[in-house]
Amino acid sequence: MDKGPDTAPSTTPASHAREAGKKPVYDLVAEKAEILRRYRGLLRSIRGDRSVEDTRLIRKAFNIAVEAHKNQRRKTGEPYIYHPIAVARICAEEIGLGTTSVVAALLHDTVEDTDLTLDDVKDLFGPTVATVIDGLTKISGMKFSTDSIQAENFRKVLLTLAQDVRVILIKLADRLHNMRTLDSMVRDKQLKIASETLYLYAPLAHRLGLYNIKSELEDHALRFKEPVIYDEISQKLKKGEAVRRRFISRFILPIRETLDREGFEYEIKGRPKSVHSIYNKMLKKNVSFEEVYDVFAIRIIIDSRPELEKADCWKVYSVVTDFYQPNPDRLRDWISIPKANGYESLHTTVMSPGGRWVEVQIRSRRMDEIAEMGLAAHYLYKGEEEQTSALDAWLTRIREVLDDPSSNALDFVNDFKLNLFSDEIVVFTPKGEMRNLPVGSTALDFAFDIHTQIGRQCIGAKVNHKLVPLSQPLKGGDQIEIITSRKQQPKEDWLNYVVTARARHRIKQSLRDQKKKLSVVGREAVQRVLRKWGVKTSTANIQALADHYRCHTPTDLYYQVARGKYDPATLEGVEVRAGKLHLPKLKRNVDERSLEDVVAEIRGETHGALLIGDDLQKIDYKLSPCCNPIAGDDVFGFITVGEGIKIHRVNCPNAVQLMSNFAYRIVKARWKGKDTVEFLAGIKFSGIDDVGLVNKITTIISHEHNVNMRSIGFESRDGIFEGKVMAFVHDTDHLNALMDKLKRVRGVRSVERVDQ
Repeated sequence: MDKGPDTAPSTTPASHAREAGKKPVYDLVAEKAEILRRYRGLLRSIRGDRSVEDTRLIRKAFNIAVEAHKNQRRKTGEPYIYHPIAVARICAEEIGLGTTSVVAALLHDTVEDTDLTLDDVKDLFGPTVATVIDGLTKISGMKFSTDSIQAENFRKVLLTLAQDVRVILIKLADRLHNMRTLDSMVRDKQLKIASETLYLYAPLAHRLGLYNIKSELEDHALRFKEPVIYDEISQKLKKGEAVRRRFISRFILPIRETLDREGFEYEIKGRPKSVHSIYNKMLKKNVSFEEVYDVFAIRIIIDSRPELEKADCWKVYSVVTDFYQPNPDRLRDWISIPKANGYESLHTTVMSPGGRWVEVQIRSRRMDEIAEMGLAAHYLYKGEEEQTSALDAWLTRIREVLDDPSSNALDFVNDFKLNLFSDEIVVFTPKGEMRNLPVGSTALDFAFDIHTQIGRQCIGAKVNHKLVPLSQPLKGGDQIEIITSRKQQPKEDWLNYVVTARARHRIKQSLRDQKKKLSVVGREAVQRVLRKWGVKTSTANIQALADHYRCHTPTDLYYQVARGKYDPATLEGVEVRAGKLHLPKLKRNVDERSLEDVVAEIRGETHGALLIGDDLQKIDYKLSPCCNPIAGDDVFGFITVGEGIKIHRVNCPNAVQLMSNFAYRIVKARWKGKDTVEFLAGIKFSGIDDVGLVNKITTIISHEHNVNMRSIGFESRDGIFEGKVMAFVHDTDHLNALMDKLKRVRGVRSVERVDQ
């Protein structure tokens, strides 16, 4: 399991003693009392009826965990047992899990960190608890054919998840507690754990319907990745809290009066959006905090009998829209057609008298419990068939993806993630059968969703009786008919047309099979050429040829030769020395030069003052073109295969993936002082078109700030202009000063940094 950080800031007597070089002294009596207090709190948090046998099992697990971890402490000096108790409490209180999960959570670190074995657990608590703990135990002492141990670890968790969903729920509880207690970790560890959380665990919580946990994980991740932005949004939310409360009271008053009159039993909650979702909206729509219109939502929860739930929710919708004008584009009916994870609710956005949009969510008490706890909390032991069928379908798909042993773990995680965050649409087969697909799915996704063979042989599709391209995204309510041919085979570019993990997985599988067949033809062609040159068809000679064409493996070389992309027979300058093949280096196309090569050529220097590694030495590096870091940016180094260390910004689009999948290849990096080196940076601005505006902007950039421009472009349309400039700056201070000056130009509405 994850090694959680300290459970409190390092200001304990123990930490002071360590700093002073003395052996820390612990108050064991007080600690014992605190452990018992936390244990009693755990028992109180377990929902539903708890039998005497349940209590006995939990007590037994607690005693074993206390004994197993008795000599272990966290960096703050706190007893390690605090962590398993906290994880067990999250499972019970916030996910609604029962005795088996609480027992497994208490014992989740014992097998990995103590003398207790899985067999011991099986003897003491039975095979179910042992299976869950096995799924939770970190992979150790094993070698994998992948670059990412974390990806393999994640795959193992999902393998166990396919047998018992409680594995991932406890894993999420463990991660949530670690995120809550991440403050005491060093900065680079915080970044790695936060990135991994955003990349894997928040999407999983979302897919399992654990929206509260998903939001909290995202908020904590943002708090460590972008602390300034997080604090800024939090402060603004706090500042407007009183105004928001008064507004909500006025808004719900007429709704309350009507619902009381109609005899409804209900509860109304007002809640702000999470910091992360507000930040996401600001980025996506390119707006400021003040321009995010639905910063908060009203939730109306009604107590209703199961057979009347749907009708009652629509009655409440009718009451709300009697008083406030709804936005027809913002109605979401997940009551008639629930989400794949079981989420049911009616969402609408209405206009308040003050001209502000307000999101209103309407649901029954049962729907609210599933939305809060996640469908998985109801899985198996609650026996609600119609609720579990959706999760069963999802688990079946996971099993399908896991069935392919040749799938690379990183590819698997990336494909799996494709379906985690996506919203859904409902489409229909020609016979009227309903299918749920992620938003953005194409006719090709639909074909693979019906059956793998139909997907592989798909040559065309009719949507609503009209022929459409295979790449055309589907809309909710579309009826699709797939046209097939036995001669058809999946093509490489199909991967650009699909968004579902199932389709991508099946296409890759077919392409691999095709590649194997073609590779046999290519190998014979390569061997013929080598014999013609008078050299042996040895591994070294074939690898030399593969390296010449920049192919990763000999199989890639065979495949490209068979396809006709490369023809070794036409090579010139081939030398054979002592039976070994020596080939000329392939000339690099000018267009293939990376951005940092161009920058280096223009400025005549290779790099600025950047310190890298744990001891922060000056080492050769390259600036990554995906985010163009400049002096002053918060950066990290990434050890690449063959290209040395590349420097990325912490908020680079690829940072989350790199830190999550390749944590062991991340190194510290920071800028040292000021330097005269110039870095290429992009600035995008927009505003109201005005005479002389272009001249003002170029004057500020080139004269007032002594900036060399590489390129500048403007576009004006219907009174609005947009511009972009690529310029050389010394560091972030230089860039920010320039951007501040541009913001003050009359008519300019927004100025922001862009990566390229």
